[in-house]
Amino acid sequence: MNTPENLKARIGQEIGVSDWCLIDQGMIDRFADLTDDHQWIHVDREAAAKAPFGGTIAHGFLVLSMLAKLSAAANLQLQGMKMGMNYGFDKVRMTNPVRSGSRIRGRFVLKDIVERAPGQWLTTTAVAVEVEGQAKPAIVAEWLGLQFVG
Repeated sequence: MNTPENLKARIGQEIGVSDWCLIDQGMIDRFADLTDDHQWIHVDREAAAKAPFGGTIAHGFLVLSMLAKLSAAANLQLQGMKMGMNYGFDKVRMTNPVRSGSRIRGRFVLKDIVERAPGQWLTTTAVAVEVEGQAKPAIVAEWLGLQFVG
């Protein structure tokens, strides 16, 4: 378990890299159904095959939502945490599409940890969602998390 002090000592350091995670067409189709976003580049295999990416691509918000799974590798949980919550983002850029059948992983660097109120700790983490075999990440973001300790 982490203390605020040992996390402060790790500011600026990589704190985790997740395992690879497959983004397949079934996942993309289910996300399209859940969000009612059936844009052809995500779900129409035939039309997407003729487009610049050569096939369907994942929704940017699908890839962003995968941070919930990928973030387990970051291990930011504070000792005595009663509850943690996603507090949002200071920055999100979707810089590279994720083609159906690609694998992604998250790379996490701790940028800051501050006590907002007694027992409330706000972390800022730089995240890069990498696409296997590609130099350019799919997403770069500054992610905020709030933990309640006590």
